[in-house]
Amino acid sequence: MAPPPPPPAGEHQPQLHGVVIITLPPPDQPSKGKTITAFTYSDDPAARPPPQGPVMGYPAAAEPRRRSRRALSARRVAAMVLVLGALAVAAYYCFYSDMAVQFLGVEQEEAQRNETRSFLLPLYPKAGQGRSLREFGDVKLAAKRVDDGGVKGDQQDGGQEDGCGGDNSTALLPIKGNVFPDGQYYTSVFVGNPPRPYFLDVDTGSDLTWIQCDAPCTNCAKGPHALYKPTKEKIVPPRDLLCQELQGEQNYCETCKQCDYEIEYADQSSSIGVLARDDMHLIATNGGREKLDFVFGCAYDQQGQLLSSPAKTDGILGLSSAAISLPSQLASHGIISNIFGHCITRERGGGGYMFLGDDYAPRWGMTWTSIRSGPDNLYHTEANNVKYGDQQLGVREKAESSVQVIFDSGSSYTYLPNEIYENLIAAIKYASPGFVQDSSDRTLPLCWKADFPVRYLEDVKQFFKPLNLHFGKKWLLMSKTFTIYPEDYLIVSDKGNVCLGLLNGTEINHGSTIIVGDVSLRGKLVVYDNQRRQIGWANSDCTKPQTQKGFPFFL
Repeated sequence: MAPPPPPPAGEHQPQLHGVVIITLPPPDQPSKGKTITAFTYSDDPAARPPPQGPVMGYPAAAEPRRRSRRALSARRVAAMVLVLGALAVAAYYCFYSDMAVQFLGVEQEEAQRNETRSFLLPLYPKAGQGRSLREFGDVKLAAKRVDDGGVKGDQQDGGQEDGCGGDNSTALLPIKGNVFPDGQYYTSVFVGNPPRPYFLDVDTGSDLTWIQCDAPCTNCAKGPHALYKPTKEKIVPPRDLLCQELQGEQNYCETCKQCDYEIEYADQSSSIGVLARDDMHLIATNGGREKLDFVFGCAYDQQGQLLSSPAKTDGILGLSSAAISLPSQLASHGIISNIFGHCITRERGGGGYMFLGDDYAPRWGMTWTSIRSGPDNLYHTEANNVKYGDQQLGVREKAESSVQVIFDSGSSYTYLPNEIYENLIAAIKYASPGFVQDSSDRTLPLCWKADFPVRYLEDVKQFFKPLNLHFGKKWLLMSKTFTIYPEDYLIVSDKGNVCLGLLNGTEINHGSTIIVGDVSLRGKLVVYDNQRRQIGWANSDCTKPQTQKGFPFFL
């Protein structure tokens, strides 16, 4: 039988088209399996393609309705809408969430890692503190003393990339503690050979990590662990680069046999001692171990400590951007990238986690703002205005009048400049007239008594409004806002009163700066990126750290 003659030239030839749709399961639920759907269609209205059999063991989809290729089908309209939506979302992430810079380097960083190791550090609760801690808060903003009586801060390029390449690790540490009644958050580190545990306050406002030392001491507080005993060879000499970084060039002593340090904090406490070098031990979540040659303070005098407290930590974990801080030392040894973060839960029992390295730093869904340069190595940012609900609290008509903001995990409470604080109190009294101040409650400077029983924050938070710190606008379209919800600045006292965890900064000689402390850091994952000089945050329940690699499917 002869084949049919070819169609005349110029006549439309029917075309058969095939479509295959593959749906993959979520990464965290591989058991759901994948689905594969296939169908065909022809642009010839008179022809029907043969029915399709199953593909790779999966049933074929029902035969679609015949449509002309020239017709604008519902399927094409839906596809165009999906494509435009994906492009819009991708544009949003590129322009509004600081993804554009990170997108270029992440894939190369992932390819460089043969195996990622993570180290988890806990934050532990402490026994109840004395009244003075509850009244004024524990503020750990460090400043070094120098011979002329002034205050000198370290100069450090936070954009160093020392730990950026290669097979970097991430240390993940659980956190314990709470704002009230404990007033502090701390984690556990292991130092020495054999390694011994020490409880250290997590403090982004301090350059130096220090541990109480077994030496003659004045006004020293006893910690929960045995004092650290350094040997002679562990003492850091003055010629060490980290010693010169800490002391400053004008304080260099060539004839001295040890590197002395002295640090004052905003709560009038201090730490005096010498620098020591010993091994710090970190255990990876995959079972791997890291041993770091670590420089820290061996403290033998801590004047002004709250001696009435029945229990204390062994020292402070310095997390500022200075070269001598723990993240910078880990990064300089190539163990981690110079990135770390913390996540403090809102749960009544307190706690959370912190990480050193970038494995647990989200690559999308974060709000980022730049770190301002400063002589004190603190994490300064700049807010253009502050609002209680929709009411602006400060007069900020000029750009140069923006207020400085410091993120300080060493501070129990949040401190506001006097003008903003006074306007806030007036706004709260106007919006919540049913609360009467109770001066007999000394838990915090300002406590109110409600006309109904109060046991939990859930009973009263609806009567208060969020406090919003606006960090400017990007492309004149979207502001970067750090929102402090009522449950992030209110405390229920033992008397059943509602106390304000936002304090007047003039009490600690910071009358022109906002200090964001632990009470307002709860319920947020906060990331300090010293490489890109930025701070980011996102809401989180802070119960389980998760690695986030790659990008959303639409990027």
